[in-house]
Amino acid sequence: MRTDWTRAEIADLFDLPFTELVFRAAEVHRANHAPGEVQLCTLLSIKTGGCPEDCGYCSQSAHAKSGLKAEKLMDVDAVLAAAAEAKAAGSQRFCMGAAWREPKDRDMGKVCAMVAGVKAMGLETCMTLGMLTGDQARALKDAGLDYYNHNIDTSPEHYGDIISTRTFQERLDTLEEVRGRGSASAAAGSSAWAKAATTASASSTRWRPCRAIRKACRSTRWCRSRARCWATCSPASG
Repeated sequence: MRTDWTRAEIADLFDLPFTELVFRAAEVHRANHAPGEVQLCTLLSIKTGGCPEDCGYCSQSAHAKSGLKAEKLMDVDAVLAAAAEAKAAGSQRFCMGAAWREPKDRDMGKVCAMVAGVKAMGLETCMTLGMLTGDQARALKDAGLDYYNHNIDTSPEHYGDIISTRTFQERLDTLEEVRGRGSASAAAGSSAWAKAATTASASSTRWRPCRAIRKACRSTRWCRSRARCWATCSPASG
């Protein structure tokens, strides 16, 4: 898969009609996977609301006037029960997300126990917890983490338009920590917040994805077990 895209090439892709993009995505999917096969993934918010970051797009931010109340980190048993329900419904991957700027060391024991418990069920494990230190990334990997989702938001040029409580480089630093510990990383950007297509292209040319995630995306499903579950697109693992 190419990783040397220019800004002009990426901007041209953004200008294509939606149906053309859908067609091209289907071509990529068929070239890498069985045509009728999708991976089912369930995502659960294990800590909802009260995030100190001021991301302009996120209702879980403490700065957002969404009416969402901050909740404590879920108990391990409750998370594992949700994972078991997801597996029974056909999911092959279970992702756990927390509304944090970064996890505190005091929470890592519970978080790692969640990862280990989900892994023991035979599910792929995925987390999105905000920024990580090297020790935290290592602990998650040792617990059995397969994937780490991390949003890079937008390009460096317009980062201040989206968020002021962190920097673009801080996000890249976490991706490097995750990749350095052997977990696959999946980075996403919010192109809807870009002032122009070149904003998204700037992010794409600035950040080079690691080999583990240079694969076609598979579809996901909504978790029916909890109202606060999320859905996203994640890279294929095989």
